[in-house]
Amino acid sequence: MTSTANESTVPVTVLTGFLGSGKTTLLNRILTENHGKRIAVIENEFGEVGVDQELVIGADEEVFEMNNGCICCTVRGDLIRILGTLMKRKDKFDYILVETTGLADPGPVAQTFFVDDNIRAKTRLDGIVTLVDALHFDRHLEESSELKEQIAFADVILLNKIDLVGENALDNLEHRIRNMNGAAQIFRTRDASIPMECILDVGGFDLDRALDVRPAFLEPEYPFEWAGAYQLATGTYELHFSAGPDPAMDCVLIQSTTVSHQPIADVRDAATLAFSDRPNAADRVPNIRPGSRLWRIPLTNSASKIVRLTIPVDGTYVVFTQHGGAEYDVRVTDSNGATIERAQTVAYKPNHAHDASVTSVGIEMDGDCVEARLDVFFRNILQKLGPDIFRMKGVLSIENSPRRFVFQGVHMLFDGRPDREWGNEPRRNMLVFIGRNLDREKLTADFRACLA
Repeated sequence: MTSTANESTVPVTVLTGFLGSGKTTLLNRILTENHGKRIAVIENEFGEVGVDQELVIGADEEVFEMNNGCICCTVRGDLIRILGTLMKRKDKFDYILVETTGLADPGPVAQTFFVDDNIRAKTRLDGIVTLVDALHFDRHLEESSELKEQIAFADVILLNKIDLVGENALDNLEHRIRNMNGAAQIFRTRDASIPMECILDVGGFDLDRALDVRPAFLEPEYPFEWAGAYQLATGTYELHFSAGPDPAMDCVLIQSTTVSHQPIADVRDAATLAFSDRPNAADRVPNIRPGSRLWRIPLTNSASKIVRLTIPVDGTYVVFTQHGGAEYDVRVTDSNGATIERAQTVAYKPNHAHDASVTSVGIEMDGDCVEARLDVFFRNILQKLGPDIFRMKGVLSIENSPRRFVFQGVHMLFDGRPDREWGNEPRRNMLVFIGRNLDREKLTADFRACLA
């Protein structure tokens, strides 16, 4: 699969979701919407959608014409055989929609577009759309492990039935889903109502387009929500936190020692490790010095909390906080009480939920990859982590190659190939892994070893 549209291949969207999540409602919307597409539908359970039984091609009763001009075929055998049959009638449609049953793991469906050379040459998996029942999410999660797979495989997630759930509950549910799949786009819907451009032709494997839609597409989940960088001279400063809904605030102060326009990114991994440690209590040791130490700041509902910062040498210092900087009015003042202007600010997606078995890891690095090292990297992943990798995809810069290398994978299946030339755009590497029990540090270190 390439990350650019290929006119010679037919785009395919896989529609999945637990029983009662709204798949049939969404499918009806797609088939009656005025989007100009002729859509062939492959269903696991014939009869969920009203189908005009009039045959389009008398030789094969599996292919029917919908009353809106689309084509529908039911799955009556192997999916590859059905797709092969459809490919012989490409003049009758220009898009394929595969709807799985509510209890289905979408993995085998996605794998179909990897394992058969003929299908792979004629179709391209545009994306997997998963519907989630916002009202019954917890019950469904307990009843079936398939729901985790459906979320983990998704490129687009529709958080449906939002009219039946309160705003706070929706926020918490979205946080939990993002923790399970930090790369998917999430839309909140009522009665599965969604613009067609959000679910069709989304370019689920087009990272450039995904980054345009959501700049944080490749941003992995971090244990902090906010970071601010400050240029500070040697001396004493005060770090201010306003009162908020949480009685405490965890934070880390780290000096960024590399020369970079992105001082926060330079120490982000160190901060991630620091947040995994046991916090020091800042009420007992109110004088914070820079270093990879986690501090817990007690907050009250009546006043702001002030902590002293001791800066040993001139430089750039980064404060990482558990909660958003604007929400808690995080700021630094000098000895005269003047507020220090921030050199850089980054807001991160929160990571307070712990559906810990399924997570996502994003890696973004500059530099060129040595092809031989990259082969070993992916071979090890497929051999050792394959069963636990639901999805992986990315764009890579290969040493001595003028073209981008794009890849995607499902479990132990991998597909990668050269894409368009880099041209004037910066060469960079962007990877996303979604799966069970992923070791962020090892994946990152192993990929870094692939660089020239």
